[in-house]
Amino acid sequence: MAARLVALALLAALPAAMAQPACDKPVYLTFDTGHMGVAKLVAEVLKKHDVKVTFFAANEKTKTGDGSLSRDWGEWWRARATEGHEFASHTFHHTYWMADEPGKPARFRVRATSGPDAGKTVTWTAGEYCREIERAALRIEELTGKPPLPLFRAPGGKTSPKLLAAARACGYMHVGWAPAGFLGDELPSEAASNKQLLQKALRDIKPGDILVAHLGIWSRKEPWAPEVLEPLVTGLKARGFCFATLRDHPTYRAWILRGGK
Repeated sequence: MAARLVALALLAALPAAMAQPACDKPVYLTFDTGHMGVAKLVAEVLKKHDVKVTFFAANEKTKTGDGSLSRDWGEWWRARATEGHEFASHTFHHTYWMADEPGKPARFRVRATSGPDAGKTVTWTAGEYCREIERAALRIEELTGKPPLPLFRAPGGKTSPKLLAAARACGYMHVGWAPAGFLGDELPSEAASNKQLLQKALRDIKPGDILVAHLGIWSRKEPWAPEVLEPLVTGLKARGFCFATLRDHPTYRAWILRGGK
């Protein structure tokens, strides 16, 4: 009987143990979509160095004229799922929160950067905003065959307490990034060279940081990937860091295990 109890205890602890990062200096690399111009290069670096990341996906305009969540990108997304990466919503039309409307129930001024209403400021209810998060999540699952995490990232990281509460009420927790985790790939090349961005990241990133980059930024002439990505990965590994997905992050782990509850 005692042996059986010990075995049951070990089995119960197994999921938690499996969720622990592979070292005591984890970092959590995440990618938002963007124009997808460096998506292939990013995937090659991640596979080469066995790095698992979390992708936040929106249906953004790409350099080939289609959307980043269109069927034209289906094979790319399915390959990332096969490799063991995780996925989450970035809102379907890359919709920015602009401001809270006064009064109750909660309403928000928002502006999409893609889709039929791109560039227009409109007012949404909490339910409409939730459907925008959910639409991207459903599309990701359709393309990858893998349920996304019950997480989302608001474009630009712009939110309000009301917006976060509305999203959480419909099953989505927001994910930002650490100050040092802003990898700078959306800065104009004239303002920050790749060399400067790499040096800053290797100097400032700390264990537990969430890092953010993109699969292509229109404003940057000097592509960040793979010129910065690969030496960043190898440099952090040389310093004893390991890479984990947000499924393993202590802030989100229990939320994910409960299915967004």
